Amino acid sequence: MDAMLLWALLAGGFWMFKRHDEQRRIVLLSGFLRQFRLEERMAQLTDAYLRALGEADPERAEPIWRNLAATEAALQSELQQLAAALKDVWGEHLRVSRWPVSLPMATRLFPQHSFDLHALVALHAQGVAATLRNDEGLSIRDRAFRTTAELLLFQHSCHWFCRSKTVASARVLRRHQTSYAQVLAAVSPATRAAYERLVSG
Repeated sequence: MDAMLLWALLAGGFWMFKRHDEQRRIVLLSGFLRQFRLEERMAQLTDAYLRALGEADPERAEPIWRNLAATEAALQSELQQLAAALKDVWGEHLRVSRWPVSLPMATRLFPQHSFDLHALVALHAQGVAATLRNDEGLSIRDRAFRTTAELLLFQHSCHWFCRSKTVASARVLRRHQTSYAQVLAAVSPATRAAYERLVSG
């Protein structure tokens, strides 16, 4: 068999296996996410934060801040519910590869180079809850910036599970004009420390 044809067949098989593995992950996570309105609430919240932060007149911004309480509470509750729901999934199905690119079966063949999505989502739920409680007494603007960062990091984690860290970072940069490093630097110190321990092993 011609060497070029052999390489083409191997590459095609690898791509199909990789795609199947990614689709399985997407279906699994989207099945849980469909139970909630997390994406909708995240968009509502971040858009409202931007409107409020863009108001030069504090009196005009005040009603926007005031009307966000219900959305913040609902989002916090749904994140906690998602973390609780993921407890019922067999652990092997929720493993996330630490490698920067997606390789099929990587979490099964190299479990030492992976971490648990359930633990990561629970961490995000705790981080968002602490920021919304404003445990550190941040100003309303700093609280909004930090909440946005916590939510973007959660979004990054979902994309990382479904695809890879590299794809997740590229999506955050493309959609929000913010790098992964900037997002990580903007979350709370507690979230950042716990996150780095988990994803780096």
